[in-house]
Amino acid sequence: MEKLVIIPTYNEKENISDVLQAIFSLNRNYHVVVIDDNSPDGTADVVRSMIEKYPFQLFLEDRMGKLGLGTAYIHGFKWAIDKGYQYIFEMDADFSHDPSDLEKLYRACKYDDADVAVGSRYVPGGERRCILHQAYHMDAGKGSYCGFCML
Repeated sequence: MEKLVIIPTYNEKENISDVLQAIFSLNRNYHVVVIDDNSPDGTADVVRSMIEKYPFQLFLEDRMGKLGLGTAYIHGFKWAIDKGYQYIFEMDADFSHDPSDLEKLYRACKYDDADVAVGSRYVPGGERRCILHQAYHMDAGKGSYCGFCML
């Protein structure tokens, strides 16, 4: 298992099937885990109905209440690490992130040796900026380098 997209949801019934279709239509073997915070509009039911079409690519984690966006991402990252995914992406269900950009982010990490790739609408002209940052490991007290790419 290589690529996983984490999508946290709360009341995204109107968007979730379209964004999932957009991801799966890329035909690039992305897996998706939807972290739903007990949406009263039935978002999780829509996802459940789509799991039949994508049984080995689409997963649902139902949470028992509105626990928040940050904890949904943490839940998703832990889920991804437990399952052994190598590349983890996060995006919203409302198309504020373009699913077609997933491949650019993936390539930046897989082939351009970036440790982190960030898609941002604030990068002028959508230009690509790759930077090498020195990061310090607190426990070892030694510096190492981390490739960071903004698209």
